[in-house]
Amino acid sequence: MIVRWGLEELRGVLAAAGIERPFLVASDRWSELSLPENARWKEVPSHRIDDAARATDGSDGLLVAGGGSAIDLTKAISSATGLSFVSVPTTYSGAEWTTSFGIRSPDRLMKGHGSGAHPAGIVYEPKLTLDLPRGASGGTAMNALAHCAEALYVEGHNPQADEDALEGARLIGESLPSVLEDGHDLATRTTLLRGAMHAGAAFGSAGLGLAHAMAQAIGGRYGIAHGAANALCLPPALRFNEPIAGEPIARFAGALGADDAPGRCEELARLSGFERLRDLGVPEDELDEVAEAAAARPGALVNPRKATPAEVAELLRSIW
Repeated sequence: MIVRWGLEELRGVLAAAGIERPFLVASDRWSELSLPENARWKEVPSHRIDDAARATDGSDGLLVAGGGSAIDLTKAISSATGLSFVSVPTTYSGAEWTTSFGIRSPDRLMKGHGSGAHPAGIVYEPKLTLDLPRGASGGTAMNALAHCAEALYVEGHNPQADEDALEGARLIGESLPSVLEDGHDLATRTTLLRGAMHAGAAFGSAGLGLAHAMAQAIGGRYGIAHGAANALCLPPALRFNEPIAGEPIARFAGALGADDAPGRCEELARLSGFERLRDLGVPEDELDEVAEAAAARPGALVNPRKATPAEVAELLRSIW
């Protein structure tokens, strides 16, 4: 993966990836941003993958500017067309590091998922995050923090992922409160984005666990932002895993500068504006159904402590 910092590096990264005529995926929010494009797709999120794939005719690669929804859409197009893509992430989601994706409709409901995308490069530009709203800042940063935690104990954990996860947790824990207090401070935004970069690398190398399985089941069913769902699901998943994964969770706590990793993650979630599932519109009488879906997801299956649907339901009730 080619990774560079600063938007001025974009054309060089595209050239290194062999892309001369990029098909740009970017919502109207980025219409004033000067980006190279052979053609453009503005509907984000979108489940019209076949239409988008046909629109790439005449392009030799993909370029995406945006958050996780835009990058996942681009990965779906990449998988369908075989075209490589370069990402300019504008949130902390980490989607730019993986080949798998979820497909959502414009109203954010899950319509499918897949894998087989062809990532070629990433260009990080902290200035593009300065106007990211507080909720999206906190939510996507908490998603990145979940990447760090889970990379340390899922079945795919490895030494390089551990290194990235601990550095990512340190940088996110250090900078997130300051970003939530003043989102227009470029230095803290840069630190947070660097933390998310390490988190994404860890997640791309090691994989996901139970917290993400729960968050994916919730988000896909109710159209809730993935970051918001992860902010709430990470603390109970950490508590559930502590009897089996106490040592890596203790290292995660140390990187955060805390004694209690779940407690510190709860504090950061509250600072970001997330407290209970009920606040996000999740109905209590459907928690058992959500738990069934979560327990069957890949992240739950590679979690160090296997969770039954009943156990997942209890975790969800603890944050409802």
